[in-house]
Amino acid sequence: MRSPEITTPSLPPLVDPGPELTVEEIGRFARHLALPGLGADGQRRLAATRVLVVGAGGLGSPALLYLAAAGVGTLGVVDDDVVDASNLQRQVLHGTGDVGRAKTTSAREAVADVAPGVRCVEHAERLTPANALDLLRDYDLVLDGSDNFATRYLVADAAEILGLPVVWGGLYQFQGQVSVFWAAPPVGEGVTYRDVFPEPPPAALAPDCATGGVLGSLCGTIGSAMATEAVKLITGTGRTLLGRLAVHDALDASWRHLDVRADPSREPVTTLPDDAAYATLCGLGPVEPVAAQDGPVTPATVAALRAAAADGDGDEPYIVDVREPWEVTIAAIAGADLVGLGELLGPDRAEAVRRVADRAQGRPVHVLCKMGGRAAQAAAVLRDAGLPAREIAGGILAWSNDVDPSIPTY
Repeated sequence: MRSPEITTPSLPPLVDPGPELTVEEIGRFARHLALPGLGADGQRRLAATRVLVVGAGGLGSPALLYLAAAGVGTLGVVDDDVVDASNLQRQVLHGTGDVGRAKTTSAREAVADVAPGVRCVEHAERLTPANALDLLRDYDLVLDGSDNFATRYLVADAAEILGLPVVWGGLYQFQGQVSVFWAAPPVGEGVTYRDVFPEPPPAALAPDCATGGVLGSLCGTIGSAMATEAVKLITGTGRTLLGRLAVHDALDASWRHLDVRADPSREPVTTLPDDAAYATLCGLGPVEPVAAQDGPVTPATVAALRAAAADGDGDEPYIVDVREPWEVTIAAIAGADLVGLGELLGPDRAEAVRRVADRAQGRPVHVLCKMGGRAAQAAAVLRDAGLPAREIAGGILAWSNDVDPSIPTY
């Protein structure tokens, strides 16, 4: 039996209107001014609004461009990453000439090109429990386009404490999700990210984009939907996704809407825990300190062991690369074995572990990926099977930086 549909009342505009529009602004935003329910009043509200976008990547790119074009007065961008060539397949905010530059700087310049009148504020730093409240409190609305669970829960918690609405989006392969979360909206019932997703999936079931992949154009679909939700919240136009989760499947061009409710048993968030708590919650760190022999090993250490073995001092260290085959064609360490993370996590895990054990021949296993995350998952699987396995900290990017600069990055 289908549960009754939740009817979410229309929300009042998020902010008061700003100053009267200039003649230039009337011309620029003419297509908005003609829209029923938006008009000049809504355009003035957009100009008076401050929106913080978390992540200048696949979702942040279209959201920032469309919010800038829509005339949002102030856009903040939080991201501590630099543009990589592999980003260009989906992160349309950046171009080839931006590779190696801070994403926030590239974003600011792209926003200025689209809408010179929009103020764009760079926050070139990682969002942490130490700075989240101070960053978010200066804005009226948050768009969460982050790509990891720790940041999503942190954004949700900080926004709940500050009473801010959050437009959230998520991606995986050919599917995307969008919703609006607000703990205490001015009318109707609230719902937060924690109500819908009380716990993150196990780390092994939450592969990154390099492992699972993502359709580039899907970022545009979901990011644009997020921008639309922001405009509706700001102007009080239409019915938002508060109380609903929209799920899009690009392969069959379908949209589904799931009704979501607040969990009455959930304790409200009133304070932010520290970094370690979010890392532990999201499978990014252990509850107890890891023993030294199980912790990460630096690229320099493994390189020194290889050099010593070449001089006849000790065995050649065994390296297993858990990246995808296409990644290895771009950058690889000579002599490393390829056993993909999918093999170690899949139904034939026992066979993959046996293959690693046979090749290691009793030697410690050093696990490599691009940046370290997948290697940590693989090393945990191998340790559970009784093999002495440690991930190489920073992955092949750190190896290129610290050991062999001739190895390309991607």
